[in-house]
Amino acid sequence: MAISKVFARYVYDSRGNPTVEVELTTENGVFRSIVPSGASTGIHEALELRDGDKSKWLGKGVLKAVANVNDVLAPAILEKASELNVKDQKAFDQFLNSLDGTPNKSKLGANAILGISLAVAKAAAAEKKVPLYQHLHDLAGSPEPFVLPVPFMNVLNGGSHAGGALAFQEFMIAPLDVPTFSEALRVGSEVYHTLKSLAKKEYGQSAGNVGDEGGVAPDIQTPKEALDLIVSAIEKAGYTGKVGIALDVASSEFYHDNKYDLDYKNPASDPSKWLSGEELAQLYADLLKEYPIVSIEDPFAEDDWDAWVHFAQKVDIQIVGDDLTVTNPIRISTAIEKKAANALLLKVNQIGSLSESIQAAKDSYAAGWGVMVSHRSGETEDTFIADLSVGLRAGQIKTGAPARSERLAKLNQIKRIEEALGDKAIYAGRDFHKSVAI
Repeated sequence: MAISKVFARYVYDSRGNPTVEVELTTENGVFRSIVPSGASTGIHEALELRDGDKSKWLGKGVLKAVANVNDVLAPAILEKASELNVKDQKAFDQFLNSLDGTPNKSKLGANAILGISLAVAKAAAAEKKVPLYQHLHDLAGSPEPFVLPVPFMNVLNGGSHAGGALAFQEFMIAPLDVPTFSEALRVGSEVYHTLKSLAKKEYGQSAGNVGDEGGVAPDIQTPKEALDLIVSAIEKAGYTGKVGIALDVASSEFYHDNKYDLDYKNPASDPSKWLSGEELAQLYADLLKEYPIVSIEDPFAEDDWDAWVHFAQKVDIQIVGDDLTVTNPIRISTAIEKKAANALLLKVNQIGSLSESIQAAKDSYAAGWGVMVSHRSGETEDTFIADLSVGLRAGQIKTGAPARSERLAKLNQIKRIEEALGDKAIYAGRDFHKSVAI
């Protein structure tokens, strides 16, 4: 079905910053995608093009990326409209990438290219008259039955997503021993509300305020203090043993001089207390003995390969690469070869096109890795990643807390997919890491 129009505009994300929205028109209708944006971004990510004009949006404008869609990419697509097929995602994405011509999409912007790439998939699903998750399932060549992901819900924030001294960025809960996705959401919601009331009681009313991804952000000093609070909430809600805990440490944020500074928000931080990679690994190992932690993301800095490898040999949990791998085939291949991690955090805007994202997932699965589909801290109402997690059979998704509509939009979409699929789908549960093999 030929494309008759491609148009971009800027809209606002969940942090109130501009981002790119693309509309792609075919005879079947108008298909819209909005590109998310990260706060703690890895240096190896595809380039999100920002204007840098401090007089507008504090330099975060996306007028250049929008212009690149409207003035460069759209005319090129319309010129080749008779040759381009929205159902051939890989060829379409290769065409877009060839127009950019750089390894990290820095000429036109990953945010410009990705907006079109995702809209193409929506148009293809409409042309095939199937739901988006089914089309993505077909593109990935996923087996059946469909697998509904465990929602890893960010309930407590630290790091660059919140104030306070806590260095670790996210503390998540994962309802594992429940029969359905809907039940997982209910359990997550109950634990979240219990946690919020405990935080207010212990740290004052302001502790109920939430960070960028909806998690509460009390003035907590240490990871242990945060984990104790979460375990108390799980227990009080009545789900001890049924809910796992996951961490996103985002340790690149506090890595300098080959050390890890857990007091990095303090300008007077004492360098003698900074930790080596091995010392930080021991801290994690101690936490694993005491708490039901099932997954740790970015336990070490993005280029501290030795620390990753050392830790991966030491523990038996899911170790997720985000800044380490940035959804990039070359980085993923290196991590697989070195045995530095055993799971990929899949963020479509890190690589900048859908087909490259699907390939990153397939490469990870081939190595026996898990795949966690992920939002960004600057999110939108677009629910694409919900369908992607089901289409890829990922078994795990990270969208933020069970709060704030830009986070819940994804979880509510999976709930709808669960209804539509009925007994054709199973909930990943404790098999979240190896869902592709179910």
